[in-house]
Amino acid sequence: MALPKYKTSRANTHSRRANWKTSAAQTVVCPNCGEPALPHMACPNCGQFRGRVYRDAIKPAFSK
Repeated sequence: MALPKYKTSRANTHSRRANWKTSAAQTVVCPNCGEPALPHMACPNCGQFRGRVYRDAIKPAFSK
């Protein structure tokens, strides 16, 4: 394996790492409830994706 001949300066290291930025996840509007959801995923609010329900609505645990 090759080894570096000289130490990489902080400026070079920081300028190289400056391009490693995170970006916010893209969201789409759920056609059923209108809440934002991740694309190609079931809606976290209503649980629907492409007209199918993939999970039931969350019921409160303290209901009788």
